Amino acid sequence: MGNENEPQTGKGFVGIKGRRIVELHGPDGELKEKREGDNVVVVNGVSKLAEFLNSANAAASTFTFGYLAIGTDATSESSADTDLGTETGRHTSVVSYISAAIYQVKGTFAAGSGTGAIVEYGLFNSNTNGTLFSRDTEAVINKGAGDTLTVTAQYTFSG
Repeated sequence: MGNENEPQTGKGFVGIKGRRIVELHGPDGELKEKREGDNVVVVNGVSKLAEFLNSANAAASTFTFGYLAIGTDATSESSADTDLGTETGRHTSVVSYISAAIYQVKGTFAAGSGTGAIVEYGLFNSNTNGTLFSRDTEAVINKGAGDTLTVTAQYTFSG
């Protein structure tokens, strides 16, 4: 038997698969680059989800994973991550239920916000500090001062 505190898989258990889509648009609005990849749902994120399910009457602001962040640290993601390596921007994002148990968070980093060689993405429950739910690193996207970067994170729940 496994440790009762470790994530379980198989019959009767729920899984979470994270997906991220990033689009870089130039000052004229034209799509310059598009990248897609998988997020690593981190231990603290899963723990916070369990805490939320246990405390549904708590203040909504404590449990709202609706803040996307971007950064420049290319260190590979790990389930033990608690923050981005080098965060360059974080914004309140639009949260929605898509369909078929998909939770989506979409954020836009406008011109002048979060510029640089972007390689890491994270989802948090607060606009500052907070709990990291997932982190992803991908090939660099160079976001210039006039560019707009749209990040979409999707989480599919399955049984």
